[in-house]
Amino acid sequence: MLRRTFLQTVPAAAVAAGQGAGDRARLGIDTYSLRSFRWKAMQLLDYSAKLGLNTIQISSSGEYESLEPADLQKVKDYAGRLGIEIDSGIGCICPTTASYNPKSGDPAKTLADGLRVAKAVGAKASRCFMGSMADRRGKLPIEAHMEATIKVFRSVRSQALDLGVKIALENHGDLTSAEMKTVFDESGKEFAGCCYDSGNPASVLEDPMFTLETLAPYVASSHFRDTALFERPDGAAFQWVALGEGSTNIDAVLRRFRQLCPHSPIQLEVITGRPPAPIPYLNPEFWKAFPKANAASFARFVALVKKGQPYLGPMIIPGAGKQPPEYEAAAREQQRVDLERSVAYAKKILWA
Repeated sequence: MLRRTFLQTVPAAAVAAGQGAGDRARLGIDTYSLRSFRWKAMQLLDYSAKLGLNTIQISSSGEYESLEPADLQKVKDYAGRLGIEIDSGIGCICPTTASYNPKSGDPAKTLADGLRVAKAVGAKASRCFMGSMADRRGKLPIEAHMEATIKVFRSVRSQALDLGVKIALENHGDLTSAEMKTVFDESGKEFAGCCYDSGNPASVLEDPMFTLETLAPYVASSHFRDTALFERPDGAAFQWVALGEGSTNIDAVLRRFRQLCPHSPIQLEVITGRPPAPIPYLNPEFWKAFPKANAASFARFVALVKKGQPYLGPMIIPGAGKQPPEYEAAAREQQRVDLERSVAYAKKILWA
């Protein structure tokens, strides 16, 4: 379905706003924000430099021309000349989840290879994820996926420590913050840490500020986007939006992240163009996915829900399957526009 097709443009001056002198946060983008452009690392670095940013998370190995040492060195050197620090990333590393592709082979090798790529491009962290919300309703309990992830992490401990690259497991809508802590503590927090994502806590009934304050000691990297969170008859729903257009106090979360994690990059992973996702917590069946829910945490989440409202701004939401070329072009352009609006907003918060 195509919905509200109006798109506004972002003047270059607005994107560059807030670039004053002083102690700036490490602010950049996660390249998934521009996934439909299919740019390679050098193009993504050029784009980041154009926006005046100083960090980037290259979230997929496929965004490099190749994984040959010489090609990775070129990326590292080019980023250095632009004054941009690189975080690297891969995908799912848990073989028991629905997200893992068996064609990827041994997950420990996948993770170890990702750590080596990260080292080659000068990254201090390599982001990955366990699974998704679907794994809370699968055949295995969520604890089984946690145990599998911990096993994979422990198997690459020596490589991670030797390379000086930290694993950054994203809170991917699969684990609560307490469950994330368990993974880090049992794996070894000297090499296993967190890629804090501000958009995913709603999937596990958490206020993103609560998630941040719980996971801050483990944070090595980040993803930031805003969320419209609101009531509906069976509970709540959430929709990802550009920074400043949601109802989860993103300004306060950004500032708190800066206080609690001053040495970690702030990378915008802006994901728009998706419909609201239901959270039917008034349905008793829903709670089978959360048998150990924390009442205090849930109360904070409900407070956010009650003060929020649906997003009423313009947004293109493509339907399933192949779209007409003009729809695809508009959806792709929306990614750029919403990211650049979010960059300008973040600069006002962090660099003013």
